[in-house]
Amino acid sequence: MREASTKLLVELEPGSNVTDLLRRREAANPAHALYSRKGPNGWTDVPAQKFLHDVCALAKGLIAGGLETGDTVAVMSASRYEWALVDFAIWFAGGVSVPIDETSSPGLVEWILHDAGARRVFAEDRGKVAMISGILETSALLKDRLVTVVRMDDDDEAPNLASLSAAGMGVTDAELERHRSAAGLEDVASLVYTSGTTGPPKGCEITHGNFALVAVNVVAFLPEILKAQNARTLIYLPLADVLARAAQVACLHAGATLGHVTRPADLPADLGTFRPTFLLAAPRTFEKVRSDAAHHAAGSGNARMFAAASSSAIRFSTAQDNVARGGASGPGLALRAGHAVFDRLVYPKLRRLLGGRVRYALSAASPLKPEDAHFFRGAGITVLEGYGLSETTAPCTANTPARTRVGSVGVPLPGTTIRVAEDGEVLVKGIGVFKGYHANEAANAHAFVDGFFRTGDLGELDPEGFLTITGRKKQPAIRNG
Repeated sequence: MREASTKLLVELEPGSNVTDLLRRREAANPAHALYSRKGPNGWTDVPAQKFLHDVCALAKGLIAGGLETGDTVAVMSASRYEWALVDFAIWFAGGVSVPIDETSSPGLVEWILHDAGARRVFAEDRGKVAMISGILETSALLKDRLVTVVRMDDDDEAPNLASLSAAGMGVTDAELERHRSAAGLEDVASLVYTSGTTGPPKGCEITHGNFALVAVNVVAFLPEILKAQNARTLIYLPLADVLARAAQVACLHAGATLGHVTRPADLPADLGTFRPTFLLAAPRTFEKVRSDAAHHAAGSGNARMFAAASSSAIRFSTAQDNVARGGASGPGLALRAGHAVFDRLVYPKLRRLLGGRVRYALSAASPLKPEDAHFFRGAGITVLEGYGLSETTAPCTANTPARTRVGSVGVPLPGTTIRVAEDGEVLVKGIGVFKGYHANEAANAHAFVDGFFRTGDLGELDPEGFLTITGRKKQPAIRNG
């Protein structure tokens, strides 16, 4: 099979943009907890009404400071609640957000600020402010540009979020609405820079339509997960990556309560206190949870039982997968009986490592070992693997609860077509495919063929439209400029 498509499930008005998702969510239920923030005394819910109010206040501050529609604003921070707040404030002010990974080198930060043309930067804390200020003082690329740096933490030193909001008190609601509604689905919402492994990083122009259409269609595609009663999840992946931000917008549209894990070391404890119902995670998370479970079992003298339970889980899930692929038989009577015993004695302990309520997890960012997928599904947590890149606003294929084939990355998302070229390269067309690389015509000329984005990955489509990634295509680096 050379091509597979999934029909678009939800359309949006061309003149709308991603901010309309927040306004509709707040109008539907102002008291609903869109976010939950961790503090010294635990998690505190942030109602939709409160979040929208604070977003508008920050947006007015940006407008009072001279931000014009289409201006770029950089954000350098670990994943945290304030990231979501700032992101939407930039969009409400009509700006374009430019994420910078918190681990970036000074040279990379300098390049992104220069290439994106950013004159405003939100920085996480005192350390990030000092770093960026040092770059601005010594950079030959930025020497003629006045750049304002705003702190995102709770320190009293201005400019910070509080002082920025206060500065916007004189901006009218009408002026805010003029800025907020200026962009349509085709307009750029964010410049997301690639890793730069083959040259200087390229800025992917992600549109409002990319974020909004992916969000509403992913929710319609995965309602069992995102629309489940009291759905809640933790974001611990970097919000500088488009995957986490696309997930954040989807959660907002779905009404799922979202918390942030700022420090990866806090994840195990945060899972226990937040108790998510689903997770978006990288494969290494599943590997570590499985390893920790085995370690705990060995420490308590139950290594043999855990090994038997692991084998049962993998064999049980493998039999399920056999049925999904057209096989005649699923788990046999003896396997089901043994699995039921372990489901009472062993698997609940594993599930408690993820907070005790997770039933589905979405795996992305790198390949998931089929054995790990089978292990977790057999233990009561279905891990659904997907596939995507920055240029596709992250997900362009995914397995679903009803259609899962372990080892594949699933079927095309709604509004998406996957094509496998004659040389095996995976090509993508659809709602998530970016507008192009910022100010880089050479890269754009190479990136598309017949309207499809060239991923550079090699893959195969089975007769049912499931994609399997088989490798990476060797190709020459494309120079910027």
